[in-house]
Amino acid sequence: QVQLVESGGGSVQAGGSLRLSCATSGVIFTISVMGWYRQAPGKQRELVAVVDRGGTTNYGDSVKGRFTISRDNAKNTVFLQMNNLKPDDTAVYYCNAAGVRRTVVGSVDDYWGQGTQVTVSS
Repeated sequence: QVQLVESGGGSVQAGGSLRLSCATSGVIFTISVMGWYRQAPGKQRELVAVVDRGGTTNYGDSVKGRFTISRDNAKNTVFLQMNNLKPDDTAVYYCNAAGVRRTVVGSVDDYWGQGTQVTVSS
């Protein structure tokens, strides 16, 4: 079984920074896309940032220029550096691994982490 474990969440004042990490466990052959989504109370889950194996990234409009996503393909780990945080960034942040192949010819699945809380105070 593949598991994703997020870390690095917490509370910070507006303008501050946090770095989220997402580590994977289990047998994994490849992961196509890794990324971060977030969900604030009363709102739908939304894209924060994703990165594919080649390093191509895509960001949600509200975080462009402030957040940076990166990944370590060898360790199947993804990071999210969050700078100039705003109160509107307050949410539970979820790690996602999409297109996970556990063997060369195995099925492709998606996995989610349990989430880590990020709280930004004004």
